[in-house]
Formats: sequence, C-alpha cells, structure tokens
Amino acid sequence: MALKSISAIIGDLAKVQPDWPAISHEAMSITRLELHRSTNRLARAYEALGVQEGDLVTIALPNSIEFYQACIATWKLGATPQPISAKLPSVEQIAIVNLAKPALLVGTGTDLTLGVKTLPANFIPDPTLTDADLTDKVSRFWKAPTSGGSTGRPKIIVSELPGHFDFSQDKPLQQEFDRAQLVPGPLYHNGPFSFSMNGLFLGNHIVVMTRFDAEQTLALIEAHQIDWMMMVPTMMSRIWKLPDQIRLKYDLSSLRVMLHLAAPCPPWLKEKWIEWLGGHRVHELFGGTEGTGATWITGDEWLAHRGSVGKLLGGAQVKVVDDQGETLPDGEIGEIYLLPPGGQGSTYHYIGAESSGLDGGWESLGDMGYVDSEGYIFLSDRKTDMILAGGANIYPAEIEAAIDTHPLVRSSAVIGLPDEDLGQSVHAIVDAAEALTDDDLLQHLTEHLARYKIPRTIEMVKTPLRDDAGKTRRSALLKERIARAIPIA
Repeated sequence: MALKSISAIIGDLAKVQPDWPAISHEAMSITRLELHRSTNRLARAYEALGVQEGDLVTIALPNSIEFYQACIATWKLGATPQPISAKLPSVEQIAIVNLAKPALLVGTGTDLTLGVKTLPANFIPDPTLTDADLTDKVSRFWKAPTSGGSTGRPKIIVSELPGHFDFSQDKPLQQEFDRAQLVPGPLYHNGPFSFSMNGLFLGNHIVVMTRFDAEQTLALIEAHQIDWMMMVPTMMSRIWKLPDQIRLKYDLSSLRVMLHLAAPCPPWLKEKWIEWLGGHRVHELFGGTEGTGATWITGDEWLAHRGSVGKLLGGAQVKVVDDQGETLPDGEIGEIYLLPPGGQGSTYHYIGAESSGLDGGWESLGDMGYVDSEGYIFLSDRKTDMILAGGANIYPAEIEAAIDTHPLVRSSAVIGLPDEDLGQSVHAIVDAAEALTDDDLLQHLTEHLARYKIPRTIEMVKTPLRDDAGKTRRSALLKERIARAIPIA
C-alpha cells in the first residue's frame, strides 16, 4: 500500500463502506459517502472564493461535523487547515489572521475588515456545485495549529508532514481500523485535532462532544462502543470524582485505549484509573505540537517505572543538559532536549516566531527531568513560565500584555498556582491605581483574551512587579504565594 492523499483516503473509505457512520455529533451523524460528497462540494465552494493549493485556511468553528468537513475540503484543494478557537476575542483573532494571511476564514460572522474572505458558521454551499471527485492533490503541510507565545504574541506551528499517509506501514498511537473514537477535547487543540483526524483516516467512527462532560463521556463510551479516546488529567479527575453509583453504572468494556497527555497526571489519580480499567488500557504520551519527539508508556510500565512518561518513539533522541549546556549522565536532573530523526526543521516551522535550541538542532519543551539507564524519561518540573491549566498551554506574557493595556494598570505578573482540578490555575498579580476593581479588569480582559486564559484569581498590590531591568520574577512570586497559601477560587 502506497502513500495516499487525505482526499483519496476519504474517497476510498466511502467506496468500501459508504453507509458506515463517519462522524457523529450530538443528535447528528454523517456517513462516509455523505462526508466524501459534501466535502467535494464544499471544496469547490472554497475554490470559488480563491482558495488554492498551498494556501492556509483559518477554521474558527466549534466542535462539530462542520469542523471536520471544513478541514477535509481544505485538504482536497491541497491547502492547509489552520484551526483556532471559535470563541477567540476579535483582538486575538485579528492577530492570528494578520500572521497567517489565510486565503479564507471559516466560521466567523465578524467583519474583520482585514481583506480576508470569510464564511459564517453553518455555511451551505450552492447545491448546483457538483459533488464529483476532484483532481487529487496533496497538501504540502497537513496542519498548522496556533499557540500562544512566550513573548505575548501568537505563533503558528506548521507541520512539515505533507497531507498523505500510508497506514499499512504505521498505525499511529495504537489506533486500529474501523473502530470508534471519542473526542471530548476542543478540536482547535493539537492533540484532539491530530488524533481524531488519524482515527477518521483509519475508518474510525468519530464521536465528537460539543464540550467535555464527565457522565456524558461514560454514556457515550457505552452507547458507541468506543475503542480509543484521549483525555487530559482534569477530565480524568472529574470522571473519577463522580459518585460511584454513576461512574460504575456504565459499561466501558469496549474501551481498549485511554490515552492521557498535555499535563502532569497526579500519581494517585493515575493509580485509581489503572486499578479501574487495568494497566494495559491506560496509556500516557508526552511531547509537543512541534513534533520533535514523543514518549509513550502503558499503565503496567508506569507501575514498574513510577513517575516516568515513557521512552521515546520513532527514532527521536533525548539528552539532558545543565545550565551551561553540558550533557548530564543518566539519573541527573537537567533540562530535557529532543532531536527528531530528520534533524532540525524536519518536523515543523513557525510563522511568527523563531526556533531556538542547542547546536545540532536540539530543542527543549521547557521541562526539567532525567533519563534513567533504561531510557525512561522522568519529569521533575518546568523551566519555562508556561502554565498548564486543564491541558491548555497558557503563556503568562500574553495575559500580562492584555492586562497592561488597561489605563489604570502600572504593571502585572501572571503565574500558575497549584489547582487540584486543573493542575494549575491562572493567577494575576496587578499593580494598579486604587480605582481599578477586579470586575473592571475582568471585563477588560474578556475583550482581549479567550475565556480559558482569563485569570481565575486577581491579587492587587502596590509594589512594582518588575526589577530595574524590567524583568518579572515569576518564579519568586510563585514561591511567595505558595508559601502564603493564597486560596484558589
């Protein structure tokens, strides 16, 4: 079996089992044949609006069948989908659009006046457009997710992998053909996007949730005989905290793989899930959107190597270095650097940022830890200031930049406080005039930031938050707050 374009994969699935469900969302479902034909027509509508091979298409749609249709139509034109949150404030959306310069923005009803053609959500193509097969094209870059940046500005992470696959050679992340996959996370995040698309290409019935709900997740596993799903530790915690009479009443016997990632999982929680499902069904992945390297570990392995995130997959390399950039021996804690098999630049490139790392192409995800003599990687802390809240990456500089635009604010610092549910919660320390209230600041931030980035707690202070060089000492501020045990809302 040779490499096939995404367009050819979708078309072949429609030929083999045209009436099988491809995607379900709430009470709606679409078959493989309907998905193929509807995306042929949608691709022609995009083409009429100017989308060409090599273009970016920004997709600002909520979790839905329509989201998948927009991506597939984009691929069928040889273009690249660039997913963003449908709830982004206009300030953030404009910044990303200015950066991406897409040929089309799908899912917005806002007149951004940016010279970019737009389509609203629930767009229906002209029914006179044919749904016949298009000329086969392969996207040069198969995805381009967006991330916040350490500088406060967004960046786009463009995958260097083209839009074609050969699943006869490699089925990703223990997914199988013709099963069912549950998607409880937001599709604009790289994990749910990538893994559910891989599942779709393998002929899986994709069951996508509008948003995560603990009991509904269990009900959908039972109803659709879910084989594979991905969660973040916050979701695992909320399911585990359901009353036993609710959590245990659903049949989860079909669930072969429960993969968790994106944030550290508390050991007690992981142990409970292993006890519940069995170690052979609980899996963990560690890696970054950049694709420079990823690890995998089963629950059974984890019990034998407690605290590890596993061994590297696919020929990537790892080394641990000290503050001087010198490589450390096994067992010593330092900053973890990864190198993909193809070397620097082989897995991604940025729009809006520059890659950085050590000589030779080694790059860091900002994690501290060590590698043992067997090659198992253990994480100990984060070197960067990035906050991991409910599996989402949140950059303090981005929030500080939004806070500082308020005319009554002199300076600000944002840190991630420990949170039992989310892992970390966003806490803002603000040096401002007395007239500024928490409510005033929160209202201001709703116009500049996505909801999940808005601080859950605000602390007003009267002392400068930056040193003479203009630097914010976030690590020191965090230690002080933890020592004072500031309550978390």
